[in-house]
Amino acid sequence: MSPDLRSPPEKVHEHAVESCVARVPIFNHLPVDQLSVIAGKALMHTYDRGQFIHRAGDPSDKLFIVHRGQVKVYRLADNGKEQLVRILSAGDFAGELALFAATSQDSYAQAMQPSQVCTIYQTDVRRLLLQYPDISLHVLAELSRRLDTSEKQTAAIATASINARLAQYLVDQAHHAGSDDFSLSMSRRHMASFLGTTPETVSRRLGEFEEAGWISQSGQRQITILDRAALLRVE
Repeated sequence: MSPDLRSPPEKVHEHAVESCVARVPIFNHLPVDQLSVIAGKALMHTYDRGQFIHRAGDPSDKLFIVHRGQVKVYRLADNGKEQLVRILSAGDFAGELALFAATSQDSYAQAMQPSQVCTIYQTDVRRLLLQYPDISLHVLAELSRRLDTSEKQTAAIATASINARLAQYLVDQAHHAGSDDFSLSMSRRHMASFLGTTPETVSRRLGEFEEAGWISQSGQRQITILDRAALLRVE
């Protein structure tokens, strides 16, 4: 199947759609009966690896939630270089800005592996916000979190060295995993795009961190932080 084509909505078991909706932070606090109402507004789509959920310039008129698989969201610089914004896994969502204003997509969302994504149209989500006002608070909380992450990423790329950016990224990954022994959530190529550098530089710096005794590596993704304080001192 061509990566430019999207699959039509699937006829899936109602439980699968409810499970998709129940994963997302802006809905997962709701009781079962309200989740069923929201699931009734959702459509499930399946995407092969490489297919686009949306492209820059497409109408931004729906919320999408990843049920299975992984989706990368990225922008293209003027020189055509890909700048990774985030990688979405099961339970993650995007398109929340469409809830507040009619706009066009300024990014690309592409399946990194076979994925299932459920979508809810803007008009339906707005009705749900009126019907269940508590959802709005969760949407605002998530928007605040993403804005903070985006600002930190922009500031780091503009002012911090690659060593400092990579060290902080590792600490953040450990915090998210709840352990100093964790698996990186993205490949080194995508890490490089996210951090504003090259895969070769990422690999070289990780090797230097390991030689310094700050981390240990196993395979391409498994990392153990041995000296968190040293990483936080990196400039």
